[in-house]
Amino acid sequence: MRRVKTDFATGWPSARRRVRTRVIVTGLSALFLLSGRPQRAQAEAPPLAPPTPLTFAIASNVLDKPAGETALQHLLNAIGQERNTSFIVYDGDLKGETEPCRDSLYDTRQQIFDSSRKPVVLLPGGNDWASCGSAQAGSYDPVERLDFIRQLLFGDSSSLGQTPMNVIRESDVARFRPFRENVRWQTDGVAFIGLNAPAPNNHYLSAGGRNGEFEDRSVANAFWLEHAVETARRSEMRAVVVILQGDPDFARYERRDRFAWLHFSRGDTSRDGFLELKRSLVKAAELFRGPVIVIHTSDTPIAKGFRIDQPLRNDKGAVVGNLTRITIGLKKPQSQWLEVESDFAWRPPFRVRVRDVIVRQVAPGQASAPTAPGSSPIPSSAPSPSSPSSSPASIPGIENESSGPSSFFQQMQPVQPAQPAQPVQRSAPALQPDTGTSASSVPPNLNLNSPANLPPILPVPSGPASPASPASSVSAAGTGQ
Repeated sequence: MRRVKTDFATGWPSARRRVRTRVIVTGLSALFLLSGRPQRAQAEAPPLAPPTPLTFAIASNVLDKPAGETALQHLLNAIGQERNTSFIVYDGDLKGETEPCRDSLYDTRQQIFDSSRKPVVLLPGGNDWASCGSAQAGSYDPVERLDFIRQLLFGDSSSLGQTPMNVIRESDVARFRPFRENVRWQTDGVAFIGLNAPAPNNHYLSAGGRNGEFEDRSVANAFWLEHAVETARRSEMRAVVVILQGDPDFARYERRDRFAWLHFSRGDTSRDGFLELKRSLVKAAELFRGPVIVIHTSDTPIAKGFRIDQPLRNDKGAVVGNLTRITIGLKKPQSQWLEVESDFAWRPPFRVRVRDVIVRQVAPGQASAPTAPGSSPIPSSAPSPSSPSSSPASIPGIENESSGPSSFFQQMQPVQPAQPAQPVQRSAPALQPDTGTSASSVPPNLNLNSPANLPPILPVPSGPASPASPASSVSAAGTGQ
C-alpha cells in the first residue's frame, strides 16, 4: 500500500506537466489560427490604388509696385480656371522694397488674395517685414511689422481664398505660439512645409548685442521642420516639399567644428544666416529617407524660369542624394507662375513647368466668355492650333493648348554632366510613347526604356500661334520665355 502511494505521488507531477503542455499547445494553435486569418485576408485584398496626381501653383514677387495689384488679380484669375490645380503657394513679397509698410497696404493685398478661386497659402518674404526698417519703406520696426502681418494674414488655421483649405500652424504648439506663419499640410501623399526664412541672409543682423528675432525664429524653424518631417514619415507620405522665400546659398556649407571658439574670425567674414536651416534640412533628409524637395526664389531671373539641382552637402562634404532643389527665377513674375505636378513614377516624383498669363485680342462686337481650361500639364500630344473665334475671353484663362514657341517641361531629374556632342539626324518629329516629345529632342545616347535616363529639359513641340484680333483680354498659356 505504501508503494502504491509512492508511485502515485511520484507520478502526479508528470501528469500535471502533461496537462499543462496540452493547454499550452492548444492555446498556441488557437493563436496561430487567429493570427493567420488577418494575414490571409490581407494577402487576398486588392492592391491599393496609386495616389491621385497633384498639381499646384507657385507665384512670387508679383506685388513689387502698386501696379502689381492688377497683375496679381489677373494671375489669380488665370490659375483659378485651372481645373487640375489644387492650391496656390505665394512665396513671399506682398509689397515692393520701396513701398511703405502701412497697415492699409497689407489690408488691400489681403483682399486680393481672398478673392482667389483657389486656396492661397501665403509665406512672408523679406520685403513684407524685414526691409520695413529702411527710410524708403517708412522706417518701421521690422519685428513690429512681422507681428502685425502674423495677426492679419495668419490669424486662423486656414488659408486665404474664396475656398480656403485647412492647414496646421506652428502656433498650435504652446512653446512657439508667436510663429503663426510657419505652416504644414498633407495632401495626395505629399507633405508640405512652409517656413519664414526671408532674403537676404534670413534677416541675420551683424550689429552688436543679441540677435533675438533671428535666434528665436531659427529655433522655431528647426523644430517645425523636424516635427513636420517626422509626422510625414509616420503618415507614410511619399514626398516632402519645403517652401521658403530666401536663397539658402547651398553652395556654401560649413562643417561642424568642435573647437570653433579657438579660431579667430576675420573682419570680412560674413555670418551665414541659413546655416542652421541647412543643417536642419540635412537632418530632415536623413530622417525621412524619401524625396525631399526644397523650393525657394532667386534674387535674379533664370534663363528658363527655374533651375533644378542637388547642391546640399552634409558635414562630411557628401551630396545629400534624396534632397532636390527648385530655384524659381521667373523673367516676368507679374505674368508667370510655376506649375508643379506630382508623378510618382519618377524620382523625385514631380514635373515642373512655367505658365504665362497671355493678353489676347477679342473682336469689339463679340460677346466675351471665360475660356475653358484646355492646356494639359503633361505634353502627351502635340498642341492643336487655336483660332480667335473659338476661344474668346475677357478674363484670365487657358489659351487652347497653345504652348508657345519656347515652352518646355522639366522632369525632376538632377542635372547630369554634359555628354559629348553627336550629330543628330534631321527627321520629322515623332512622339515618344512616354514623354510626348519629338525624337530629335532626345540625345542619341539615351535609353528610352529607362525614365531615370531622360534629360532634365524636354522641349515641347510648339503649335502655331493664334492670330490676334482687335480688343484685348487676358488668358493663360504654357510657358513662353
